[in-house]
Amino acid sequence: MADRPWDAFEAVLGHRFADRGLLERALTHRSCRAEQQSCAHNEQLEFLGDAVLGLVLSAYLIRRFPDWGEGELSRARSRLASARALAEAARRIGLGQQLRLGPGEEKSGGREKGKLLANAYEAVAGAIFLDGGLAAVEAFVERTLLLPELVETAELARTDHKSALQEWLQARRQPPAQYRVLRESGPEHAKLFEVAVVVDGQPLAVSTGRSKKEAEQRAAALALEQLRQNPESEQRMHE
Repeated sequence: MADRPWDAFEAVLGHRFADRGLLERALTHRSCRAEQQSCAHNEQLEFLGDAVLGLVLSAYLIRRFPDWGEGELSRARSRLASARALAEAARRIGLGQQLRLGPGEEKSGGREKGKLLANAYEAVAGAIFLDGGLAAVEAFVERTLLLPELVETAELARTDHKSALQEWLQARRQPPAQYRVLRESGPEHAKLFEVAVVVDGQPLAVSTGRSKKEAEQRAAALALEQLRQNPESEQRMHE
């Protein structure tokens, strides 16, 4: 492995390993061990990296979105830590070219397989954690997952406000929200729906949309915002 450009790859990762054996192990797929008995593969580091990534991403999202509830945070973390997102990050840093694969996996295009790349990314995160601690992993993740850019995308920012409202109500042992269409206006090809969200007989918010679903989501978002920012609204619901 002495002829491999570890210095250049470590620069891409943003972490210089004190123990390069950890990096070598993180980049070793189990197919290599199947044909070389002395070759330690990366599955344990992948297991560790999965847990470390969950912690790092959770902390990042809480700092970035202090008003989000558990459901919103969980959905965002799942998107950031999805196999697709990790595989894309792995491709950006050229991780596939650094992998140690067995001949069979090499021939089957293992260096481009999304699942294999995502697992290797987790393994690298685990190796960095063992070598440099949590702060080193945070720097690696923010650098390679491009977190500031990702959290601004519509895919991450998009939340299911109806589900978020339902979770908020359930956590406080409140009945589920109901949605009532108050009015439909406009021609068939461009209808506008006005919808109210009601909890335990009390209207919380009203909004409009080009479809019932859109109007319901907007009304739920308004209701959730009102409940979070106005303690008196929550108190009236308990009376």
